[in-house]
Amino acid sequence: MTLPVRPGAVRPAARPAGPDPLAPLLDLPGVREASDAARKGIDRLLGHKVLRRESAGVSTESALRGARASAALEGVDVPLAELRAGAVTDPVVQGALRVSAGLGSMVETWTRAPGQVLARLHVLAAADLADRADLGRPAPHAGARLSGLFSVITGTTTAPAVLVAGLVHAELAALAPFGTADGVVARAAGRLTMITRGLDPKAVSVPEVGFAELGRDSYAAALAGYAGGTPEGVAGWLVHCCRATEHGGLEGLAICESLLRG
Repeated sequence: MTLPVRPGAVRPAARPAGPDPLAPLLDLPGVREASDAARKGIDRLLGHKVLRRESAGVSTESALRGARASAALEGVDVPLAELRAGAVTDPVVQGALRVSAGLGSMVETWTRAPGQVLARLHVLAAADLADRADLGRPAPHAGARLSGLFSVITGTTTAPAVLVAGLVHAELAALAPFGTADGVVARAAGRLTMITRGLDPKAVSVPEVGFAELGRDSYAAALAGYAGGTPEGVAGWLVHCCRATEHGGLEGLAICESLLRG
């Protein structure tokens, strides 16, 4: 997958007109430091010389590795070589691959019509897992909370992009609006937020690998902490998300180095 990110597609950080509801996230324990470390890790990746001429190749490999890691977080862990060879037919893996391949076409729509994008993500992720009539249709219980999330996605904030992405990811994972493939959808939404808010505009990091490397149990525990709604739980998830993003930057650097070596 190559992400066709045009100049108008990535939104620079903007200051909200009124009180910023996300600004206090930086004051939670450990969040500011973890956010700064994640930003530095991604900046280090974006400065790699390979990206001056091979960003499309890095993005394509990032999408493949991200799909594999996202499926692994759902409990379906397959060798990268088999995935690269097209030898894996598992429906969870195939859904994750379709999502990764489709993200590029959703970048410009994400901040304008996030509901439309989420529906499309679910169609791609769950095509072989859910009844056709249920694809792209959030459950009734999700309506009010999704509306609140859409205002975050389309709104402005001074909070770092990695925190906004983490919030979007966790809200969707906790809410599970579709009932199938919600984790794959949530991780894709987090990645789209990183792209559109300028953290990783070329989609060359692999945050899904970061989450997988930190472990499925740790991922589940951090999400459960967020869902609990306590300041400690929210802080724990955001720090976990920042660390995964930092690991994802290192994975992107590994891809750059492999292309450099040919």
